[in-house]
Amino acid sequence: MPEVLEYLEAFPFDAPPRVLRRREELLLAEPLPGGGRPPRAYPPVEAVHFPPGYVDQPFVPPRGVYESAAMRIEWQTMNARQPFYHRNCGVDEISFQVCGDRTIMTELGSVDVAPGEFARLPDGVAHDNYGRRDIHLLFYVPGPVERLGAVDRRSEARIPPFPGWSPAPLNELVTEGVAGPGQDVALSPIDERLLLSHADETQERLEVLRIGSGSEWLYRGPTAMIGTTAAASTGHVYRRLRNAEEIQYQVSGTRTLVTQRGVLRLAPGDFVRIPRAVAFASIHAEPSTHLSLVSTQPIPQVAQGARQAERMTPSEIDALRPGKPT
Repeated sequence: MPEVLEYLEAFPFDAPPRVLRRREELLLAEPLPGGGRPPRAYPPVEAVHFPPGYVDQPFVPPRGVYESAAMRIEWQTMNARQPFYHRNCGVDEISFQVCGDRTIMTELGSVDVAPGEFARLPDGVAHDNYGRRDIHLLFYVPGPVERLGAVDRRSEARIPPFPGWSPAPLNELVTEGVAGPGQDVALSPIDERLLLSHADETQERLEVLRIGSGSEWLYRGPTAMIGTTAAASTGHVYRRLRNAEEIQYQVSGTRTLVTQRGVLRLAPGDFVRIPRAVAFASIHAEPSTHLSLVSTQPIPQVAQGARQAERMTPSEIDALRPGKPT
């Protein structure tokens, strides 16, 4: 059985990890009998799945995936305009475009986003969305959130914000906290032209970031970081986060996630939450890209699970590695 490395890391990852040598069959094994405290019944990690391609349906509110008083992750789809503006008062809202096209209209300008792109809406900025066969993810993160990745482009002051637009009074929804259910504080009509024309009076703009070909952190807040991973992995390096949990979303390709709480094969549209201090590694030979949100605060799963991780023997896991016979 192979010897592997374990990287013992801590948020915000500003110090090198402690690197430990491990025997993989022991790292993933059941506890030895006798001695010490009785082991708990550790639940397996679980995948949540939403279709990664657009499916025709009427407009529905975003669907919660993971949620706490400190942070939220939502999944949203639309093929029309959102029927109101939304203004967060308490969090930055970071979106990731899964498929389709979407126009974001704000008082800091408007911008079109395509699959593989992020946009951050600063706390307090009103925004609306016009999606065309669109799916996007929403991360509500306590700020201030610092941008770490390179800017691809910025929003522009433009009226009309998209072809066919015509001005009309619309509602503006104001929320507190992490903008969850029951956190609405005000709902009133606004003049949309006046709101969008504010972009002519400020130099502040939205910034659009794109997924790259490597692995990098894109955003950092006081309790959370968001990044992407697109590097090949043989699974010989495990990570263990001492002070944070990690939520991953599979963007493209497939991979096998190996953890001390079971093994999951992940495909586009899958989410998974890896608890704090649980060792994990990825195995894939073909290109694979996933997002990671690391949080020092627990974010429990609120969406229905699609499947649970299963136990595999060390030899079965080793056979998945590139170059091994199948």
